[in-house]
Amino acid sequence: MKKIFTTICLAFVAAVMFMPAEASAQNSRYYIKDAIDEWGECRNVAITKYNGDIALYGRNGYSAQNIPDDLMDAIKELHERSEYIDDIQLTEDGNWLIIYGDNGLYYRGITKSLERAITDFHDDGETITSVTFNDDGDWIVISTEHIQASDSELQDWLGEGIEEYGQLWAACITEEAVVAVYEGGYKFWGDVPSSLKQALRESSLDVYRLKIAGSSWFFADSDGNYHYNM
Repeated sequence: MKKIFTTICLAFVAAVMFMPAEASAQNSRYYIKDAIDEWGECRNVAITKYNGDIALYGRNGYSAQNIPDDLMDAIKELHERSEYIDDIQLTEDGNWLIIYGDNGLYYRGITKSLERAITDFHDDGETITSVTFNDDGDWIVISTEHIQASDSELQDWLGEGIEEYGQLWAACITEEAVVAVYEGGYKFWGDVPSSLKQALRESSLDVYRLKIAGSSWFFADSDGNYHYNM
């Protein structure tokens, strides 16, 4: 979690450095935005500032653009096998993870500590509902029974939210920010877009999935009703 604060201290420099790339990513998202508009629903996405984007609907329908080749191959394989694709994480450095089917996991480039955590959850028979991580080694794993984070500070912060808002459903962590989605509310840490906070306050959706990438964001309920700014 301390790595996130270090990044936030450099926020101005990062904004200047990545503004052209992020603007370019937003302009190129017409591909998945057109698909979402055509579907009329979208239950989840994986969005990045400059490393590609994915949108999911139905059981394993998808639209993707500019993502790593091995991730695309994994998505196509799961689609052809008619596996349910639950969640996809993709970082700016091209590391990724897919949750699919009955607690199935595909991943590449994750840290050893995160790999141990998801393996322990899987071996204990716990259903993993959400995994989020960044390229600085911060991560959160959520199951139907427990949560685990990369450090005690982040673990305690998430636990405080459980005491206040109830069950933790999902989280999103980037180099700049963390958003935690609870049964009865949200917690924010770092450089979270103000437009997202306002949209969540005004939304009547029972939010189950949420993703951010710079100033872009997406959230949806479990039925695929969604709202986005990307």
